[in-house]
Amino acid sequence: MRAIILAAGLGLRLQQPPEQQFPKCLLRFQGVTLLERHLRALRALGVDEVELALGFQPERIDEELDRIGWQPRPRSVLNPRFDLGSVLTVHTMADALTRGGDVLLMDADVLYDEAILRALVQGESADRLLIDRDFEAGDEPVKLCLRDGVPVELRKQLAVGLQYDTIGESVGFFRFREGTARRLAQIVDGYVSSGRQNMPHEEAVRDLLLEGGRPYEVADVTGLPWIEIDFPGDVARAENEVLPRLTQAAGVTR
Repeated sequence: MRAIILAAGLGLRLQQPPEQQFPKCLLRFQGVTLLERHLRALRALGVDEVELALGFQPERIDEELDRIGWQPRPRSVLNPRFDLGSVLTVHTMADALTRGGDVLLMDADVLYDEAILRALVQGESADRLLIDRDFEAGDEPVKLCLRDGVPVELRKQLAVGLQYDTIGESVGFFRFREGTARRLAQIVDGYVSSGRQNMPHEEAVRDLLLEGGRPYEVADVTGLPWIEIDFPGDVARAENEVLPRLTQAAGVTR
């Protein structure tokens, strides 16, 4: 199993002065970066093959890898146009998507309990999604909608009249079997070749889910602590609300 961690973005919504900006995966909680937490959580679950999709200040991430001395060192792939949509970043990871075996596709800017990742990784080869049914309404969360257990939508804004029986927030972590990962790479290539590089990668994942033809397992992680960090207030919530609730701090021993 291979993990692809998307860590290319600029993080403009954190509203830091330009001279203070840095990749969000280098945010520290209890002195440990999100990047190190990802790596430790993955290793604890038996995933040592990790590839990093980088863009903004890749040298800062290289410095962090040097600092923690992580081995085997994750392979890094650079998206020089990280200012465009994340679908282009996924496109730069085509080799990692199509090399074979199950693939984990993960946002880097998430603080989470290790049990969330375990729900994604455990068990036999599968196409698997994560859903949290306890989420804040609004346009910001990426909603995952199911009807009879089948994904029918993955978007921030839902179409009027959409029929579903379950709704929750997507955690931003996905597991794809070999053939599904290859198909995602094809869809992403279509986005880029048709000039849609500015789109979020969730749109390509949405196309994958809605084209049908394959069953998806949906692991319900409602009640487990996690947060995607986009805004200044999210940093405070991560520190004050999420971190104290972690039963195991994503691979970090207390």
